[in-house]
Amino acid sequence: MRVFKNLNDIGNIQNPVVTTGSFDGVHVGHTAIIKRINRLAREIEGESVLITFDPHPRKVLYPETAGKDLKLINAQREKIELLKRTGLDNLIIIHFTREFSKTTSHDFVKDILVGKLKAKKIVVGFNHHFGHNREGDYEYLYKLGQQFKFDVEEIPQQELHHETVSSTKIRHALLHGDIQKANAYLDHHYLMAGELRKQPPENGKNEFTWYNIEIEEDCKLIPPPGLYAVFIYFKGSQYKGMAEITTKNEDTTHYNHNKVVKVHFMELGEDIHGRVINVFFAKKIRKGIKFRDRQHRWKQLINDKNKIEELIY
Repeated sequence: MRVFKNLNDIGNIQNPVVTTGSFDGVHVGHTAIIKRINRLAREIEGESVLITFDPHPRKVLYPETAGKDLKLINAQREKIELLKRTGLDNLIIIHFTREFSKTTSHDFVKDILVGKLKAKKIVVGFNHHFGHNREGDYEYLYKLGQQFKFDVEEIPQQELHHETVSSTKIRHALLHGDIQKANAYLDHHYLMAGELRKQPPENGKNEFTWYNIEIEEDCKLIPPPGLYAVFIYFKGSQYKGMAEITTKNEDTTHYNHNKVVKVHFMELGEDIHGRVINVFFAKKIRKGIKFRDRQHRWKQLINDKNKIEELIY
């Protein structure tokens, strides 16, 4: 997958099949759209293209209201990683500013989708809006398609167990620690990526080696305090592990927006300090605990580890 962060860097893309949107979470609804543009691109010997935006438009347009406390399922690094796995050919990340937000839906299509990309087909999700004041929709896009000679297709709303899938519902599940429900909506494990910082051994013992995850973006959504079953892929292998999320009051080192995330990987004998790594969350094992002393914590971690070792995920 090629990644472009400047429209001027885009060279020739063969018969582009394009979609646009924030795609936070890269959930089951998003992957349905990407599968469709991948398929359409193959049919016309073309390439699939996703145009997305950074920062999230709500962060720019409503910094004191809707965007102020908006937490995103994915940081940009994570979104790129997940999109690579979909088979997408090209990702274009447009720097979203107040000035860019004034671009009309007509100009966005004329100047970017047609003028810059020469799109052959455009695919949008259900109830998709774009352009200044969200004035553009499927019907308007269809009319522009007739004018500029490109095809338009709308993907139906995605449902899971009769519930409409949306990034908002996924965020709600994650904020309540319901990892399994969020994963079902996402159709993949919730991802947290970042550089690892090795921590000193607890109680002077080496059984638990902990690494703090350096969270790069303050708007990254972090689940509530507790102990979670996780896994990583490292050098072609998958390792089980556990992630502990605590608050600033419980752990005063290496925290991000009042939360610290640290991980322990089972049977990983290699020191991975300083490595940027992807941690996938499978299940919440327990809530956060206020430990009486180090021995109490040690016994609980042994119990947690045993539970995780018994899980199949």
